[in-house]
Amino acid sequence: MSREYVLQPFAGAETLRIDYAAELNPQQHAAVTAPPGPALVIAGAGSGKTRTLIYRVGYLLEQGVPPERILLLTFTNKAAKEMMRRVGELLGRELPELWGGTFHSLANRVLRTNADRLGYRRDFTILDRDDAEELLDACVGESAIDVKATRFPKAGVLADIFSLAVNTGKAVAEILETHYDYFTLLGPQIEAMRERYQARKKAANAMDFDDLLELWRSLLRDHPDVREHYQRRFQFVLVDEYQDTNHLQGELIDLLAARHRNVMAVGDDAQSIYSWRGADFRNILQFPTRYPGAVTYRIETNYRSTPEILAVANAAIAPNLHQFEKQLVAARESGMRPALVACAGTSEQAAFICQRILELREEGTELQEMAVLYRSHFHALELQLELTRRNIPFSITSGIRFFEQAHIKDVTAYLKLAVNPADELAFKRIAKMLPGVGGKAAEKLWDKFRLAAVGAAAALPLAESPEPGGAVPSPAVALALQACAAAVPKKAAVAWAQLVATMAQLEEPGTRSSPDRMIRLVVEAGYEDYLQEEFPNYRNRLDDLEQMAVFARSFPSPEAFLSELALMTNLEAEPRGAVQDEEMIRLSSIHQAKGLEFEVVFLIMLCEGLFPSKRSREQLETEEEERRLFYVAITRARNELYLSYPLMRFAGESGWTPQQPSSFLAEIPTELVEEWDLTHLRS
Repeated sequence: MSREYVLQPFAGAETLRIDYAAELNPQQHAAVTAPPGPALVIAGAGSGKTRTLIYRVGYLLEQGVPPERILLLTFTNKAAKEMMRRVGELLGRELPELWGGTFHSLANRVLRTNADRLGYRRDFTILDRDDAEELLDACVGESAIDVKATRFPKAGVLADIFSLAVNTGKAVAEILETHYDYFTLLGPQIEAMRERYQARKKAANAMDFDDLLELWRSLLRDHPDVREHYQRRFQFVLVDEYQDTNHLQGELIDLLAARHRNVMAVGDDAQSIYSWRGADFRNILQFPTRYPGAVTYRIETNYRSTPEILAVANAAIAPNLHQFEKQLVAARESGMRPALVACAGTSEQAAFICQRILELREEGTELQEMAVLYRSHFHALELQLELTRRNIPFSITSGIRFFEQAHIKDVTAYLKLAVNPADELAFKRIAKMLPGVGGKAAEKLWDKFRLAAVGAAAALPLAESPEPGGAVPSPAVALALQACAAAVPKKAAVAWAQLVATMAQLEEPGTRSSPDRMIRLVVEAGYEDYLQEEFPNYRNRLDDLEQMAVFARSFPSPEAFLSELALMTNLEAEPRGAVQDEEMIRLSSIHQAKGLEFEVVFLIMLCEGLFPSKRSREQLETEEEERRLFYVAITRARNELYLSYPLMRFAGESGWTPQQPSSFLAEIPTELVEEWDLTHLRS
């Protein structure tokens, strides 16, 4: 029978260096000076969450807790470095003994001294994403899977499937059923591929990012002496952005904190928006259950936004049933009420935003202090065009503008080749999408196709052009492709036959005169299958292509559409050569804007079916996450917030269709917003 003897922390007789009560508000102070034991800190948007964590570390150190007994877990290296720097500044000295960093960096640190326990050498290699995909490609190549006969997922998609399985604690079959239902019949082969991949990594003494966490957990769970060492070492565990932890990270925290139970989880359940990449909302929601006796601290004073913006934010999140109720209270003075702007159509919405941006700039708000946020990237297509026309420089958080995305360029390559058989780049881009065709094979095929295309065009009469007074060649491209079939690698034979058929359809007069019909044909004739194989976010990319088809319908011919595209892309590229600090307004999806703030925020395309998305309505859980996304968008704004939606939208074959305002807008009391009626100046 053992007896536990508790050593009390010792602090010298000198008084505390930091006046916590003076430097923190009462809610922050309560959390920072919390007694030992499990604690959940619900820190609302703009409430000083990072400040609270930093002062908590400082407080523990000033209470005599040795720095090496504290573990601070963050989600990004940038956040970790910033917190460590600020803790050092707060205490007036550097603290190299303090364990602080991302889950992955700390896992690497632990495994470097314990990897041999798991059958690895301590000099193991860490695979980055490209390395992992290359190894997965090799696994597929050496397997018995006939990728010519089976539409098997590419390495990037396999990596995402395996990652999601690890981080959510679910079987591959369940991940396929939930997220990749079009691959469910391939479940056994994909599971076998995962085992092959694991074996190849171990043989190479290599780990990918997911292995770092999974093997760290194995160490703690399966090796009692290692578990006891780290449980004793880390007397206090602090976790930033706890609402973003996944199942595996939640387990790691529980294992590390099991002995002392001094875990402080800091986050905001109302900003949990990453379930699609494995984050488990239940971790923060069920924290008081997982840690009986846990004390919950709410930090609700917001230093970012005006009272009017916060009133809308509070109303927006209120309907969610699964949440820790809170009311953000502004520390700032009043400002203007958020504007609710109904626009006749998407073009008017774009015109309104551009005009208001220029007005605000004239009034003294710099472009980089403004942002346009949206649910999906394709929602900003018309706005990107209007900003370019008006010479308003902009940047996109993802770094890739709409027409520069891979799937957009893939599909437009088909149109380019159909209208210009001499387009070498378009031909090679299409060829390299086919199985077994790399750079060298594409070059050889191009040489044969070029000669065949010249002969086919010369042998065919000119057909009627879709544009008055012009002429276009008859189906020369399809004939030239057919003539090259014998030179095609065996792996690509079936795909090449499909390409010939697709190009023949594109060259038919009824299709050739309609760029939107051409785009839809390419997608339906096989590119959608390619999207599924190649990209994990296939549905989002499919939405982009539909939006591009809608945009293309306003052009009389594919030549006119492609010309406009080229001109727009060229104009968009100009700011890239500008000085780094040039003023630019930010365009961003809401997911990518989390953690940022702006003087002015425009939240666009607030239409039912777009935001919230149609798919999110299928389950209460996904609908509530969509509402949290809306809340995150609202709380990015400091001074001014504009909520806009079009009353009409061009929706492909359906033409112009009326739009219903987002149901989220109906949940905001009308007295909290100011409706702006747009009128047109008569010329």
